[in-house]
Amino acid sequence: MNPIVQKIMPAHLLILVWALLCAMFAPVSAAQLRIEVIGGGATQIPVAIVPFRAEDGLAQKLTPVIAANLARSGLFRLVDAGGMSPVPHEPEQVNYPQWRARGADAVVIGAVSKAADGRYDIRFRVLDAAKQTQIAGFVYFATESQLRLTAHRISDVIYERLTGDPGVFATRITYVAKRGSRFELQVADADGFGAQTVLSSNEPIISPAWSPDGNRLAYVSFEDKKPVVYVQSLLTGERRAVANFRGSNSAPAWSPDGRRLAVTLTRDGGSQIYLINADGSGAPQRLTQSAAIDTEANFSPDGQSILFTSDRGGGPQIYRIPVGGGAAQRITFEGSYNVSPRHSPDGKSFTFIQRNGGRFNVAVQDIATRQVQVLTDGGIDESPSFAPNGRVILYATEVRGRGILAAVSSDGRIRQRFTADAGDVREPAWSPVVGK
Repeated sequence: MNPIVQKIMPAHLLILVWALLCAMFAPVSAAQLRIEVIGGGATQIPVAIVPFRAEDGLAQKLTPVIAANLARSGLFRLVDAGGMSPVPHEPEQVNYPQWRARGADAVVIGAVSKAADGRYDIRFRVLDAAKQTQIAGFVYFATESQLRLTAHRISDVIYERLTGDPGVFATRITYVAKRGSRFELQVADADGFGAQTVLSSNEPIISPAWSPDGNRLAYVSFEDKKPVVYVQSLLTGERRAVANFRGSNSAPAWSPDGRRLAVTLTRDGGSQIYLINADGSGAPQRLTQSAAIDTEANFSPDGQSILFTSDRGGGPQIYRIPVGGGAAQRITFEGSYNVSPRHSPDGKSFTFIQRNGGRFNVAVQDIATRQVQVLTDGGIDESPSFAPNGRVILYATEVRGRGILAAVSSDGRIRQRFTADAGDVREPAWSPVVGK
Protein backbone atom coordinates (compact mmCIF):
# COMPACT_ATOMS: atom_id res chain seq x y z
CA MET A 1 0.00 0.00 0.00
CA ASN A 2 1.19 3.49 -0.81
CA PRO A 3 2.73 5.17 2.28
CA ILE A 4 0.97 8.41 1.26
CA VAL A 5 -2.35 6.75 1.96
CA GLN A 6 -1.16 5.66 5.40
CA LYS A 7 -0.61 9.18 6.58
CA ILE A 8 -4.27 10.14 6.29
CA MET A 9 -5.56 6.89 7.81
CA PRO A 10 -6.99 6.72 11.32
CA ALA A 11 -4.25 6.23 13.89
CA HIS A 12 -5.46 2.79 15.00
CA LEU A 13 -4.67 1.44 11.51
CA LEU A 14 -1.20 2.93 11.33
CA ILE A 15 0.68 0.18 13.17
CA LEU A 16 -1.02 -2.54 11.11
CA VAL A 17 -0.07 -0.79 7.86
CA TRP A 18 3.55 -0.44 8.95
CA ALA A 19 3.64 -4.14 9.82
CA LEU A 20 2.69 -4.82 6.20
CA LEU A 21 5.37 -2.40 5.02
CA CYS A 22 8.01 -4.26 7.01
CA ALA A 23 7.26 -7.32 4.93
CA MET A 24 7.53 -5.26 1.72
CA PHE A 25 10.96 -3.82 2.49
CA ALA A 26 13.99 -5.70 1.15
CA PRO A 27 17.54 -5.42 2.55
CA VAL A 28 19.50 -2.37 1.41
CA SER A 29 23.23 -2.20 0.80
CA ALA A 30 25.45 -0.17 3.09
CA ALA A 31 27.12 1.35 0.05
CA GLN A 32 26.74 5.01 -0.81
CA LEU A 33 23.86 6.21 -2.96
CA ARG A 34 24.75 6.65 -6.61
CA ILE A 35 23.26 9.52 -8.60
CA GLU A 36 22.15 9.16 -12.21
CA VAL A 37 21.19 12.30 -14.14
CA ILE A 38 18.13 11.94 -16.40
CA GLY A 39 17.99 14.93 -18.73
CA GLY A 40 19.68 18.29 -18.40
CA GLY A 41 18.90 21.98 -18.42
CA ALA A 42 17.74 23.68 -21.59
CA THR A 43 21.02 25.64 -21.65
CA GLN A 44 24.17 24.21 -20.07
CA ILE A 45 27.13 26.38 -19.10
CA PRO A 46 30.41 25.05 -20.57
CA VAL A 47 33.04 25.03 -17.82
CA ALA A 48 36.56 23.60 -17.61
CA ILE A 49 37.84 22.28 -14.27
CA VAL A 50 41.65 22.21 -14.37
CA PRO A 51 43.21 19.70 -11.94
CA PHE A 52 44.54 21.66 -8.96
CA ARG A 53 48.29 21.80 -8.50
CA ALA A 54 49.60 19.24 -5.95
CA GLU A 55 46.24 17.52 -5.44
CA ASP A 56 47.58 14.15 -6.65
CA GLY A 57 49.05 13.42 -3.24
CA LEU A 58 45.81 14.06 -1.36
CA ALA A 59 43.71 11.31 0.18
CA GLN A 60 40.77 12.93 -1.62
CA LYS A 61 41.36 14.81 -4.85
CA LEU A 62 39.27 17.96 -5.14
CA THR A 63 38.65 18.49 -8.83
CA PRO A 64 36.95 15.12 -9.55
CA VAL A 65 34.41 15.89 -6.82
CA ILE A 66 33.87 19.41 -8.15
CA ALA A 67 33.44 18.18 -11.71
CA ALA A 68 31.02 15.44 -10.64
CA ASN A 69 28.93 17.90 -8.62
CA LEU A 70 28.56 20.32 -11.51
CA ALA A 71 27.82 17.57 -14.03
CA ARG A 72 25.14 16.00 -11.82
CA SER A 73 23.36 19.33 -11.46
CA GLY A 74 22.43 19.15 -15.14
CA LEU A 75 23.25 22.84 -15.57
CA PHE A 76 26.87 22.51 -16.71
CA ARG A 77 28.73 20.89 -19.57
CA LEU A 78 32.27 19.89 -18.67
CA VAL A 79 34.93 20.98 -21.16
CA ASP A 80 38.03 18.78 -21.54
CA ALA A 81 40.80 20.35 -19.45
CA GLY A 82 43.59 18.01 -20.60
CA GLY A 83 46.47 18.65 -22.94
CA MET A 84 47.23 22.23 -21.97
CA SER A 85 50.94 23.08 -21.65
CA PRO A 86 51.71 24.44 -19.21
CA VAL A 87 48.77 23.40 -17.05
CA PRO A 88 47.42 26.70 -15.68
CA HIS A 89 47.21 27.17 -11.91
CA GLU A 90 47.52 30.97 -11.78
CA PRO A 91 45.61 33.60 -13.82
CA GLU A 92 48.69 34.70 -15.74
CA GLN A 93 49.13 31.11 -16.99
CA VAL A 94 45.69 30.97 -18.57
CA ASN A 95 45.59 31.09 -22.36
CA TYR A 96 42.07 32.42 -22.79
CA PRO A 97 41.87 32.03 -26.61
CA GLN A 98 42.70 28.32 -26.26
CA TRP A 99 39.93 27.80 -23.72
CA ARG A 100 37.47 29.72 -25.89
CA ALA A 101 38.48 27.53 -28.82
CA ARG A 102 37.51 24.51 -26.71
CA GLY A 103 34.14 26.10 -26.04
CA ALA A 104 34.66 27.00 -22.37
CA ASP A 105 32.79 29.98 -20.97
CA ALA A 106 34.43 29.58 -17.55
CA VAL A 107 37.69 28.05 -16.32
CA VAL A 108 38.38 26.91 -12.74
CA ILE A 109 42.00 26.76 -11.59
CA GLY A 110 43.57 26.16 -8.19
CA ALA A 111 46.42 24.87 -6.07
CA VAL A 112 46.96 22.98 -2.83
CA SER A 113 49.80 23.44 -0.34
CA LYS A 114 50.52 22.48 3.25
CA ALA A 115 49.97 25.25 5.80
CA ALA A 116 52.18 25.76 8.84
CA ASP A 117 49.54 24.28 11.16
CA GLY A 118 49.38 21.05 9.17
CA ARG A 119 46.15 21.85 7.37
CA TYR A 120 45.86 22.14 3.61
CA ASP A 121 45.83 25.60 2.04
CA ILE A 122 43.42 25.36 -0.90
CA ARG A 123 43.19 28.31 -3.28
CA PHE A 124 40.99 28.48 -6.36
CA ARG A 125 39.74 30.96 -8.91
CA VAL A 126 36.80 31.04 -11.31
CA LEU A 127 37.68 32.86 -14.54
CA ASP A 128 35.44 34.23 -17.29
CA ALA A 129 37.03 32.95 -20.51
CA ALA A 130 35.22 35.44 -22.74
CA LYS A 131 35.88 38.58 -20.70
CA GLN A 132 39.27 37.30 -19.48
CA THR A 133 38.46 38.37 -15.93
CA GLN A 134 38.24 36.72 -12.53
CA ILE A 135 34.72 35.95 -11.32
CA ALA A 136 35.64 34.57 -7.90
CA GLY A 137 38.68 33.68 -5.82
CA PHE A 138 38.70 32.00 -2.40
CA VAL A 139 41.04 30.35 0.08
CA TYR A 140 40.02 27.42 2.28
CA PHE A 141 41.99 25.73 5.04
CA ALA A 142 41.04 22.10 5.55
CA THR A 143 42.18 19.00 7.38
CA GLU A 144 42.41 15.73 5.49
CA SER A 145 38.97 14.70 6.71
CA GLN A 146 37.50 17.98 5.42
CA LEU A 147 38.77 17.70 1.83
CA ARG A 148 35.55 16.34 0.36
CA LEU A 149 33.45 18.96 2.18
CA THR A 150 35.82 21.64 0.89
CA ALA A 151 35.33 20.37 -2.66
CA HIS A 152 31.56 20.68 -2.13
CA ARG A 153 31.99 24.24 -0.87
CA ILE A 154 34.11 25.15 -3.88
CA SER A 155 31.39 23.65 -6.08
CA ASP A 156 28.83 25.86 -4.31
CA VAL A 157 30.87 28.97 -5.10
CA ILE A 158 31.19 28.02 -8.76
CA TYR A 159 27.49 27.20 -9.01
CA GLU A 160 26.43 30.50 -7.44
CA ARG A 161 28.78 32.68 -9.46
CA LEU A 162 27.76 31.08 -12.75
CA THR A 163 24.02 30.65 -12.18
CA GLY A 164 23.16 33.36 -9.64
CA ASP A 165 21.59 30.81 -7.27
CA PRO A 166 23.18 29.46 -4.07
CA GLY A 167 24.72 26.02 -4.38
CA VAL A 168 23.66 23.11 -2.18
CA PHE A 169 26.50 20.63 -2.70
CA ALA A 170 27.76 21.12 0.87
CA THR A 171 24.39 20.22 2.38
CA ARG A 172 23.19 16.82 3.57
CA ILE A 173 20.20 14.55 3.16
CA THR A 174 18.54 12.12 5.53
CA TYR A 175 16.48 9.08 4.64
CA VAL A 176 15.28 5.73 5.98
CA ALA A 177 16.71 2.48 4.62
CA LYS A 178 16.12 -1.17 5.46
CA ARG A 179 19.10 -3.44 6.23
CA GLY A 180 18.12 -7.03 6.88
CA SER A 181 15.41 -6.91 9.52
CA ARG A 182 16.38 -3.44 10.71
CA PHE A 183 15.33 0.05 9.72
CA GLU A 184 18.12 2.63 9.60
CA LEU A 185 17.85 6.40 9.76
CA GLN A 186 20.83 7.63 7.76
CA VAL A 187 22.49 10.95 6.96
CA ALA A 188 24.68 11.43 3.89
CA ASP A 189 26.25 14.20 1.86
CA ALA A 190 23.98 15.64 -0.82
CA ASP A 191 25.84 13.54 -3.41
CA GLY A 192 25.11 10.32 -1.49
CA PHE A 193 28.63 9.87 -0.07
CA GLY A 194 29.59 9.46 3.57
CA ALA A 195 26.37 7.82 4.75
CA GLN A 196 26.20 7.41 8.54
CA THR A 197 23.55 5.65 10.58
CA VAL A 198 21.86 7.88 13.16
CA LEU A 199 19.50 5.21 14.51
CA SER A 200 18.98 1.52 13.83
CA SER A 201 15.86 -0.31 14.97
CA ASN A 202 13.87 -3.47 14.34
CA GLU A 203 10.76 -1.26 14.24
CA PRO A 204 9.88 1.34 11.59
CA ILE A 205 11.35 4.83 11.59
CA ILE A 206 9.48 7.51 9.61
CA SER A 207 9.15 11.25 9.00
CA PRO A 208 12.68 12.58 9.67
CA ALA A 209 12.86 16.39 9.75
CA TRP A 210 15.92 18.66 10.02
CA SER A 211 16.19 21.37 12.64
CA PRO A 212 16.89 24.84 11.19
CA ASP A 213 20.49 24.74 12.49
CA GLY A 214 21.11 21.36 10.82
CA ASN A 215 22.34 19.82 14.08
CA ARG A 216 19.24 17.83 15.10
CA LEU A 217 16.73 15.49 13.59
CA ALA A 218 13.15 14.97 14.69
CA TYR A 219 11.63 11.66 13.66
CA VAL A 220 9.02 9.06 14.55
CA SER A 221 10.11 5.69 15.93
CA PHE A 222 7.92 2.65 16.59
CA GLU A 223 10.47 1.02 18.92
CA ASP A 224 7.96 1.14 21.80
CA LYS A 225 5.34 -0.55 19.60
CA LYS A 226 3.63 2.81 19.02
CA PRO A 227 4.63 5.98 17.15
CA VAL A 228 6.66 8.34 19.37
CA VAL A 229 8.37 11.58 18.27
CA TYR A 230 12.07 11.88 19.16
CA VAL A 231 14.62 14.66 18.73
CA GLN A 232 18.24 13.55 18.34
CA SER A 233 21.45 15.58 18.26
CA LEU A 234 23.74 14.76 15.35
CA LEU A 235 26.68 16.20 17.29
CA THR A 236 26.39 14.15 20.46
CA GLY A 237 23.94 11.39 19.58
CA GLU A 238 21.79 12.33 22.57
CA ARG A 239 18.09 11.93 21.98
CA ARG A 240 14.86 12.32 23.88
CA ALA A 241 11.19 11.54 23.37
CA VAL A 242 9.44 14.89 22.97
CA ALA A 243 5.95 13.58 22.13
CA ASN A 244 4.95 10.34 23.80
CA PHE A 245 1.32 10.92 24.65
CA ARG A 246 -1.56 8.48 24.69
CA GLY A 247 -2.32 7.23 21.19
CA SER A 248 -0.33 8.21 18.12
CA ASN A 249 2.45 10.83 17.99
CA SER A 250 3.62 11.60 14.47
CA ALA A 251 4.61 13.97 11.61
CA PRO A 252 7.05 16.38 13.36
CA ALA A 253 7.85 19.72 11.69
CA TRP A 254 10.27 22.37 13.02
CA SER A 255 9.45 26.02 13.51
CA PRO A 256 11.93 28.34 11.75
CA ASP A 257 13.48 29.39 15.09
CA GLY A 258 14.01 25.76 16.13
CA ARG A 259 12.16 26.20 19.40
CA ARG A 260 8.94 24.36 18.61
CA LEU A 261 7.62 21.42 16.69
CA ALA A 262 4.25 20.95 15.07
CA VAL A 263 3.16 17.34 15.57
CA THR A 264 0.07 15.21 14.92
CA LEU A 265 -1.41 13.71 18.09
CA THR A 266 -4.46 11.57 18.84
CA ARG A 267 -4.35 12.21 22.59
CA ASP A 268 -7.77 13.87 22.52
CA GLY A 269 -9.39 11.54 20.01
CA GLY A 270 -8.86 12.11 16.28
CA SER A 271 -5.62 13.13 14.60
CA GLN A 272 -5.06 16.85 15.18
CA ILE A 273 -2.09 19.21 14.94
CA TYR A 274 -0.45 20.51 18.12
CA LEU A 275 2.50 22.74 18.89
CA ILE A 276 5.07 21.46 21.40
CA ASN A 277 8.42 22.69 22.67
CA ALA A 278 11.33 21.08 20.85
CA ASP A 279 12.86 19.98 24.16
CA GLY A 280 9.66 18.21 25.18
CA SER A 281 8.90 20.59 28.03
CA GLY A 282 5.49 22.08 28.77
CA ALA A 283 2.06 21.06 27.60
CA PRO A 284 1.02 20.68 23.94
CA GLN A 285 -0.98 23.51 22.40
CA ARG A 286 -3.74 22.31 20.10
CA LEU A 287 -3.77 24.19 16.80
CA THR A 288 -6.46 22.54 14.65
CA GLN A 289 -10.01 21.91 15.80
CA SER A 290 -11.85 19.52 13.54
CA ALA A 291 -13.49 16.12 13.46
CA ALA A 292 -11.28 15.20 10.49
CA ILE A 293 -7.74 13.86 10.20
CA ASP A 294 -5.33 16.84 10.25
CA THR A 295 -1.67 15.93 9.74
CA GLU A 296 1.62 16.61 7.87
CA ALA A 297 2.19 20.12 9.18
CA ASN A 298 4.85 22.38 7.67
CA PHE A 299 5.79 25.87 8.90
CA SER A 300 6.05 28.79 6.49
CA PRO A 301 9.58 30.27 6.35
CA ASP A 302 8.42 33.33 8.30
CA GLY A 303 6.90 31.11 11.01
CA GLN A 304 3.49 32.81 10.76
CA SER A 305 1.44 29.99 9.26
CA ILE A 306 1.35 26.23 8.76
CA LEU A 307 0.38 24.13 5.78
CA PHE A 308 -1.19 20.77 6.56
CA THR A 309 -3.13 17.89 5.03
CA SER A 310 -6.77 17.33 6.04
CA ASP A 311 -9.70 15.27 4.82
CA ARG A 312 -12.22 17.65 6.39
CA GLY A 313 -13.71 18.33 2.95
CA GLY A 314 -14.28 14.66 2.21
CA GLY A 315 -10.93 13.94 0.55
CA PRO A 316 -7.33 14.84 1.41
CA GLN A 317 -6.48 18.44 0.53
CA ILE A 318 -3.97 21.02 1.71
CA TYR A 319 -4.96 23.79 4.10
CA ARG A 320 -3.26 26.74 5.77
CA ILE A 321 -3.77 27.98 9.31
CA PRO A 322 -2.16 30.84 11.30
CA VAL A 323 0.29 29.65 13.96
CA GLY A 324 -1.52 31.84 16.46
CA GLY A 325 -4.75 29.96 15.77
CA GLY A 326 -7.84 30.73 13.76
CA ALA A 327 -9.78 29.36 10.83
CA ALA A 328 -8.08 27.00 8.38
CA GLN A 329 -8.17 27.96 4.70
CA ARG A 330 -8.15 25.38 1.91
CA ILE A 331 -5.52 26.19 -0.72
CA THR A 332 -5.54 23.21 -3.13
CA PHE A 333 -8.48 22.83 -5.49
CA GLU A 334 -7.00 21.11 -8.53
CA GLY A 335 -7.52 17.37 -8.18
CA SER A 336 -9.26 15.26 -5.55
CA TYR A 337 -6.14 14.10 -3.68
CA ASN A 338 -3.33 16.44 -2.54
CA VAL A 339 -1.06 15.63 0.42
CA SER A 340 2.38 16.17 2.02
CA PRO A 341 2.89 19.94 1.60
CA ARG A 342 6.35 21.49 2.02
CA HIS A 343 7.05 25.21 1.62
CA SER A 344 9.69 26.48 -0.77
CA PRO A 345 12.51 28.34 1.02
CA ASP A 346 11.21 31.71 -0.19
CA GLY A 347 7.66 30.90 0.95
CA LYS A 348 6.15 31.74 -2.45
CA SER A 349 5.20 28.18 -3.37
CA PHE A 350 4.97 24.70 -1.95
CA THR A 351 5.59 21.19 -3.19
CA PHE A 352 3.20 18.33 -2.52
CA ILE A 353 2.00 14.97 -3.81
CA GLN A 354 -0.96 14.96 -6.18
CA ARG A 355 -2.84 11.89 -7.36
CA ASN A 356 -3.45 11.84 -11.09
CA GLY A 357 -5.58 8.84 -11.99
CA GLY A 358 -3.82 6.00 -10.23
CA ARG A 359 -0.42 7.75 -10.11
CA PHE A 360 1.06 9.81 -7.30
CA ASN A 361 3.30 12.64 -8.52
CA VAL A 362 5.35 15.55 -7.21
CA ALA A 363 3.74 18.91 -7.93
CA VAL A 364 4.39 22.56 -7.11
CA GLN A 365 1.76 25.24 -6.50
CA ASP A 366 2.31 28.98 -6.52
CA ILE A 367 0.65 30.34 -3.39
CA ALA A 368 -0.40 33.69 -4.89
CA THR A 369 -1.75 32.45 -8.24
CA ARG A 370 -2.68 28.85 -7.24
CA GLN A 371 -1.06 27.71 -10.50
CA VAL A 372 -0.04 24.04 -10.28
CA GLN A 373 2.75 22.31 -12.18
CA VAL A 374 3.14 18.52 -12.00
CA LEU A 375 6.88 17.74 -12.13
CA THR A 376 7.09 13.94 -12.20
CA ASP A 377 5.37 11.06 -13.93
CA GLY A 378 6.22 8.14 -11.64
CA GLY A 379 3.70 5.70 -10.26
CA ILE A 380 4.23 6.16 -6.52
CA ASP A 381 6.12 9.35 -5.62
CA GLU A 382 6.12 10.53 -1.99
CA SER A 383 7.80 12.67 0.72
CA PRO A 384 8.89 15.73 -1.34
CA SER A 385 11.51 18.03 0.21
CA PHE A 386 12.92 21.27 -1.23
CA ALA A 387 16.66 21.85 -1.45
CA PRO A 388 17.58 24.98 0.53
CA ASN A 389 18.07 26.99 -2.67
CA GLY A 390 14.56 26.08 -3.84
CA ARG A 391 15.81 24.82 -7.21
CA VAL A 392 15.55 21.06 -6.61
CA ILE A 393 13.03 18.79 -4.90
CA LEU A 394 14.11 15.51 -3.34
CA TYR A 395 11.50 12.75 -3.07
CA ALA A 396 11.03 9.00 -2.82
CA THR A 397 9.69 6.86 -5.64
CA GLU A 398 9.60 3.29 -6.91
CA VAL A 399 11.48 1.72 -9.81
CA ARG A 400 10.71 -1.89 -10.67
CA GLY A 401 9.04 -2.37 -7.31
CA ARG A 402 11.95 -1.01 -5.26
CA GLY A 403 12.02 2.23 -3.32
CA ILE A 404 14.69 4.75 -4.33
CA LEU A 405 15.32 8.46 -3.88
CA ALA A 406 14.98 10.86 -6.77
CA ALA A 407 15.21 14.58 -7.41
CA VAL A 408 13.64 16.94 -9.90
CA SER A 409 14.38 20.58 -10.63
CA SER A 410 11.63 23.01 -9.71
CA ASP A 411 10.95 23.58 -13.43
CA GLY A 412 10.75 19.83 -14.09
CA ARG A 413 13.56 19.78 -16.67
CA ILE A 414 16.33 18.04 -14.73
CA ARG A 415 15.84 14.71 -12.97
CA GLN A 416 18.15 12.55 -10.89
CA ARG A 417 17.95 9.11 -9.33
CA PHE A 418 19.77 8.07 -6.16
CA THR A 419 20.19 4.29 -6.12
CA ALA A 420 21.73 1.77 -3.76
CA ASP A 421 22.83 -1.76 -4.67
CA ALA A 422 19.65 -3.38 -3.35
CA GLY A 423 16.61 -2.84 -1.16
CA ASP A 424 14.41 0.16 -0.42
CA VAL A 425 15.28 3.74 0.52
CA ARG A 426 12.48 6.10 1.59
CA GLU A 427 11.43 9.13 3.68
CA PRO A 428 14.01 11.68 2.41
CA ALA A 429 14.54 15.20 3.73
CA TRP A 430 17.08 17.83 2.61
CA SER A 431 19.10 19.69 5.23
CA PRO A 432 19.35 23.48 5.52
CA VAL A 433 22.54 25.29 4.55
CA VAL A 434 24.77 25.52 7.62
CA GLY A 435 28.40 26.24 8.45
CA LYS A 436 29.31 27.94 5.19
